[in-house]
Amino acid sequence: MQFKVPQFLDIEDKIFGPFTFREFVYLAGGAGLCFVLYKLLGLIVGAIPILAVAGFSLMLTFYRPNNKPFVNMVEAWFSFVVKDKLYIWKRRKSTITNNQLRITNEEDKSRAISESKIRLSGNRLRDLAWSLDVLDLNKRR
Repeated sequence: MQFKVPQFLDIEDKIFGPFTFREFVYLAGGAGLCFVLYKLLGLIVGAIPILAVAGFSLMLTFYRPNNKPFVNMVEAWFSFVVKDKLYIWKRRKSTITNNQLRITNEEDKSRAISESKIRLSGNRLRDLAWSLDVLDLNKRR
């Protein structure tokens, strides 16, 4: 027995002429908000907010960066602004004091500086590269 497999599931149906339902809502909502701003502020005072709302609704409807809807980019920006950020590569303050660096010999100075730095062995560097390549969800819990 053969079954028909649905295809093109990621393509939305065109409902209102050449627009999908979502695109139509963006256009109608932008036009409605522009009308409300026009009635509240008038044409002279409300020109800048009306142009901003109209531009944003047109971008939501027609602009597709990297062949993806613009609303995805707006959502990513909003989540970036709202969520906490994790800075991994912070610069550490040096733990060496000036008294420790007052060694007379140049060789002793270089040895003291090299001992104070954190060294990455081959195994540690390989583990770090592996953890950057592969996401281990068990380690994050």
